[in-house]
Amino acid sequence: MVKLLHVTPQTGFKLHLKYDDGTTGHVDVSNLIGKGVFKALTNSAVFESVTVGKHGEVRWNDDLELCADSLYLQITGKSVEDLFPNLKAHADA
Repeated sequence: MVKLLHVTPQTGFKLHLKYDDGTTGHVDVSNLIGKGVFKALTNSAVFESVTVGKHGEVRWNDDLELCADSLYLQITGKSVEDLFPNLKAHADA
């Protein structure tokens, strides 16, 4: 399993992510902005406060988090089974 090392906010509601396997990339989260709990991210100061949480999640506060694994899949184009090979083994059993 990969671990998120660093997240940096970018213009246009994009995040630059760096993982421990050397993978880096940008993810556009603009489709979330203004919806539900993500409404708070319309405030640029809140959006720019993004960090890596203690469990490796992309985090703004206790109510605003994104799964770093799902963002890794978006960046790499890999499947869930590529990232978690044991899932396939359990599904085949």
